[in-house]
Amino acid sequence: MGLGVTGLAYGQATTGSIFGSAPVAAGETVMVQAANGSTREVAVGADGRYSISSLPVGRYTVSLRKDGQTLATQENVTVSPGGGTSVPFAAASAQNAQNLGAVQVVASALPAIDVTSVNSSTIITAADLAKLPVQRSAESIALLAPGTVRGSQYFRGGNAVAFGGSSVSENAYYVNGYNTGEPYRNIGGFQLPYGAIDQQETLTGGYSAKYGRSDGGVLNQIGKRGTNEWHFGAQVVWEPRFLEAHPTNNYYGNPTVPAPIANPNSLDGLTHYELADPSKPGTLRQYRSDNKQWQTVYSAYVGGPLIKDKLFMFLAAETTRTNSTNVENDDLSDVQYNRDRSTKFYGKLDWNITENNVLEITALNSRQTTGAGSTYNFDYSTQKATDFKTPNDVVKDNAQFYIAHFTSYIADNLTLSILYGKAKYQNPTIYGNTSPLPFISRATYENPAFLPNGVPIRNAQTNTSWDSANATNSSSGLRADLDYKLGDHDLSVGIDNVRYGAKNQGPNQVNPFNPSLNYYWRYYPDNTVRSREIGWQTSMTTTQKAYYLQDAWQITPSLLLNIGVRNDHFTNYNNVGQAFVDEKNQWEPRIGVSWDVFGDSSFKIYGNVGRYYLALPENAAERAANTSTFITTHYSYTGIDPTTGVPTGLTQLSPPTSPDGEFGLPKDPEQVTARNLKPEYLDEFIAGFDKQLNEHWTYGAKAMWRDLKAAIDDECSPSRIGTKMTAMGLNPNDYSDSLYGAAYCRLINPGETNDMLIRSNDGTSSVLVPMSMQDWGYTQGVKRKVGSLNLYLEHPFDGKWQARIDYTYSRGFGNTEGQVRSDFGQADVSKTEDWDSAELMDGQNGELINTRKHQLRIRGAYQITPEWLVSGTLLAQSGVPKECLGYYGPAGVGDPTGYNNGGTGNYHWCHGVRIPPGRAGHTPWTKPLNLGVHYTPEFADHKLAFNLDVFNVFNEQKAIQTDPVGEAAYNGGTDSAGNPAPDMVFIQNTYGGALFYETPRTVRLSVTYDY
Repeated sequence: MGLGVTGLAYGQATTGSIFGSAPVAAGETVMVQAANGSTREVAVGADGRYSISSLPVGRYTVSLRKDGQTLATQENVTVSPGGGTSVPFAAASAQNAQNLGAVQVVASALPAIDVTSVNSSTIITAADLAKLPVQRSAESIALLAPGTVRGSQYFRGGNAVAFGGSSVSENAYYVNGYNTGEPYRNIGGFQLPYGAIDQQETLTGGYSAKYGRSDGGVLNQIGKRGTNEWHFGAQVVWEPRFLEAHPTNNYYGNPTVPAPIANPNSLDGLTHYELADPSKPGTLRQYRSDNKQWQTVYSAYVGGPLIKDKLFMFLAAETTRTNSTNVENDDLSDVQYNRDRSTKFYGKLDWNITENNVLEITALNSRQTTGAGSTYNFDYSTQKATDFKTPNDVVKDNAQFYIAHFTSYIADNLTLSILYGKAKYQNPTIYGNTSPLPFISRATYENPAFLPNGVPIRNAQTNTSWDSANATNSSSGLRADLDYKLGDHDLSVGIDNVRYGAKNQGPNQVNPFNPSLNYYWRYYPDNTVRSREIGWQTSMTTTQKAYYLQDAWQITPSLLLNIGVRNDHFTNYNNVGQAFVDEKNQWEPRIGVSWDVFGDSSFKIYGNVGRYYLALPENAAERAANTSTFITTHYSYTGIDPTTGVPTGLTQLSPPTSPDGEFGLPKDPEQVTARNLKPEYLDEFIAGFDKQLNEHWTYGAKAMWRDLKAAIDDECSPSRIGTKMTAMGLNPNDYSDSLYGAAYCRLINPGETNDMLIRSNDGTSSVLVPMSMQDWGYTQGVKRKVGSLNLYLEHPFDGKWQARIDYTYSRGFGNTEGQVRSDFGQADVSKTEDWDSAELMDGQNGELINTRKHQLRIRGAYQITPEWLVSGTLLAQSGVPKECLGYYGPAGVGDPTGYNNGGTGNYHWCHGVRIPPGRAGHTPWTKPLNLGVHYTPEFADHKLAFNLDVFNVFNEQKAIQTDPVGEAAYNGGTDSAGNPAPDMVFIQNTYGGALFYETPRTVRLSVTYDY
């Protein structure tokens, strides 16, 4: 026990440790006392060192004692999740230790560096949140950590975060030790009421073998708990509409129209280019000036002892009312008036059953109603709302969590921890729009010859598909950890199991208010139209199991080695309970080292090497393993219904097609995935140092390298499997049902040799077809490499001021973002367009969208007087890579995969030139500055606070993502009547224009009372 071994550092932890040194004397002990009265006491070792691990996060009083009497005390010692806090007692002299002199209060001007940690984390406490101008979400807090970037607004409206170049679905969310990540796509997760957050740890890498299932980052929130003193408080937060700056309007740009290029197969030997609508440049694309959001938040909490020193409670509730206006672009020409409401509840009981046994019970509840309100038609000529269109569709997200955590300090060197959690999610959609008509897409491309007034014709329908009113998700998890200290070693062993279930998830193409309607219409600039049927509503389950071994070995008093291994087992089941992915024995070594150079926690050099596996969330079954429909039928038309916008006089130009073979047929679970499929995983390498510059400042540097070694995505190239079968001496025609039927797209490891099981047409036999990278036609395998260097300088809060500056240089390059695609918002997890064909990957190798070459973070607070405090945050970042997606090949008209039938470019080619991401330029730098002013009057004993926070002070509204689609449609060398015509590719009017902007300047006013 005298060794400096502490609790392991990990991202989902709810405990930490206290360690240090003391003068050597017989009978010495160190005792820690929590705010709830619980105590733990250990002996000081013969070398003068002590350690107390598995302490719940919070504040402690630490005392040096001899023969039961206190010699020295340090108060308000903070324990953070997964970390160690150094409390040395050098000020308690050896003479006092022998003579039992007067009690000394020991304090350190600068918190010592945590030499027990080998991870990369940023911890923001409730005290920090009270000072800093930060938006009220876990993701906004996470963006204070170096190496993080805000995800595309396609995902959760931009309220998602990416770590170290990974995609937004590769993170883990935890509250009080339980995984609260959104179970279906794993984009986002449940978060505590803002006032209930005690600490949030944002982990960007380097965690131990105890935890996994993330190759991005971890957002770990620890809720507040009751103590021996009663506390209560309330807060009102107001973001008024009249103080929000007007969003900038979006105008059509004037994309360059390329000169004709050679095309030997064209009527005149050329491919010509024309702007899809020459009248658009400079005109209004989206009227955004009134697209504002205003919000009011009411919150309250109470906590204290039900039985002093024994039983404690903490309750917090928060309700948020948000109103917004959203004028859609000119293609839809409507305006939505939305009323959203969310309510969160957090309850916690802490029971000190005995001195050595503790039970914690947490209840969480979240109810969100999104979209209530109405939609009106919007007249772009007058920029005014006109007639009522439809009630809005309302989404109701309800989530409930129950978590029980039992900890037994069996002996000073043996601790048992058992955590069990259960959750249920309900996310029904209640449709206010009951129109029986089909949706009209891209009405601006309607043939003007059929528009008497020249105005596009639409109808009341706002939906292309429908979600279920009975959609649910559930999860249950059990983990058990046993920690044993043996000499120089802190040994841990445990299990970590979780099960997910989903029912009635995904879109349905059948209109519930017109069961005979299962399609919508999309118009094209070549005066044709397509019907589109889209739907794959279904159910599925997932299990994730793991066990681990971990050793924290204090090789010397100043050298700590963390070495561990984790084994994960992931299984995904389809809608009838058949496993289509079963990944066993995923071994993950984790090795970390920390060197306390001077032995006084003032200078640490550390390093970490680890492998991290990522499971497939439930959504993987949606289109990969279960029945799915995506059918397009191409028509010419001779008229448009003047009241519904539906095309008339239809002539079918081609049979119905489905680029990915999604014709609504059941799928064989053994054929939809490679038989030797591996999970996604990456290897990570970290090296860095932290050093005290003087008694006020610390500084440091950290280098990180992340290399994605395997990924999962789907291929949709059955003809290439047929070619390989022919080379194997097989007749693909005998297996054509499997090749071109319901199992058209299959999950593979790009770049690896994938064994594909193909069944014969009569079902009596099957064959394994080994498909190498070359067989698929790929020129390289999966590639996502990200390197970064972070430099920081920090002045911790000393009662007067605090500041931290981080500069991060990052480079990310490769051909895979990860499980989703941000450039056009594809959230089909591990089933993106990437790898569907070799041609789609041609030119994909370039810069990664979730890295920023340069990032500068500054945050700080200054206590002007005891009553007044000012604070600020700045996040300056370079831009994201731009793209140009179009038709394939040097002739500029290729569509070998058939995806451009959707009417937008999909290949990394434009006007006959290969254009990898980043080659088309970058979005501009963004530099939003947030400032806060806080007044806590002395007459209220500083318990009452008036706060003013201004976000994006200078109202910077730059484009943060632009439209990547350069080429919109191709006439195929024929006119709408099927007669030969020069090959013509239409340049999309919106190419290069802003998809999303920075949020305009907003002002937040709040009043808080804490007693």
